[in-house]
Formats: sequence, C-alpha cells, structure tokens
Amino acid sequence: MANTLSFRIQRLNHAVLYVSDLERSIDFYATVLGFNVIACEGTMAFLRAPGSDNHHDLGLMGLGAHARPAPQGSTGLYHLAWQVGSMEELAAVKMALARANAFSGESDHGATQSIYALDPDGNEFEVMVLLPREKWGDYEHRAPVMPLRW
Repeated sequence: MANTLSFRIQRLNHAVLYVSDLERSIDFYATVLGFNVIACEGTMAFLRAPGSDNHHDLGLMGLGAHARPAPQGSTGLYHLAWQVGSMEELAAVKMALARANAFSGESDHGATQSIYALDPDGNEFEVMVLLPREKWGDYEHRAPVMPLRW
C-alpha cells in the first residue's frame, strides 16, 4: 500500500505510562535502565534515556496506590521497545533486569534480537538490538518468534 499522505511520521518520540507509585517507578527506570529524571511536575515525571537527543523518552503519571492494572486481555498498550546498539549491551541489560527480578523472556524476531521485562506495575517492555537492514533477508516482511541464540 503506497503512502499518499502529505506528511511522514518520523519515529515514536516518547511514551507515557500510568503507574501506581511514581517514586518506585522513577527508581526502577533510573536504577535498572539508567534513565535520567529531567523534570517532575505534580504527579508526573519525565525521564530521558542515556544518550538520547529527546527532551524525554518516557513519561510516568502517578495514579496512587488505589490504581489497578488493566485486566489481562483488555485493549491498550502491549509493550514498549527500547533499542541498544549491540548484543553485548543486550546481555548487560538482561543481567540488570534479572537482578531486579524484572526479566520475563527473550526472542529472536529475525530483524531484531529482543529481551522482555516487566516494570513494578506490570507494564511490559522490550529491549532490543536492530540488526543492520542488509541482514534482514527474508525477515524484511516477517516477524517470527524464535528462540534467541546468544
């Protein structure tokens, strides 16, 4: 399907997550993934990934202890994906997530190599390595779920 629009979305700039305990979530993303707090405004915090050119990559909106997670199987966000530059970095992230008891799985998707984790509120995220486009081959138009081979 050809794009006939008069504009082009460049990339996802940031995501905002609802969280039950703002300070706990700030601590998780800062300690485990190295995000830096850019600003806190009321019940919101804005965090930037190390090396990012964005103002912020992640927003956290604290709802308080009464907040409940969305029921399994409901519509909404499935996961976010953060990119790192190498398999060595991916392995280091996996170790950090395992130490935080947040690691939940891993997959080879052909064009990407991925690990998965859950934040303190159960929000799933992926940390992945994007292979160079010339290595995608048959995966240019496929996204299988295969075991990750380190």
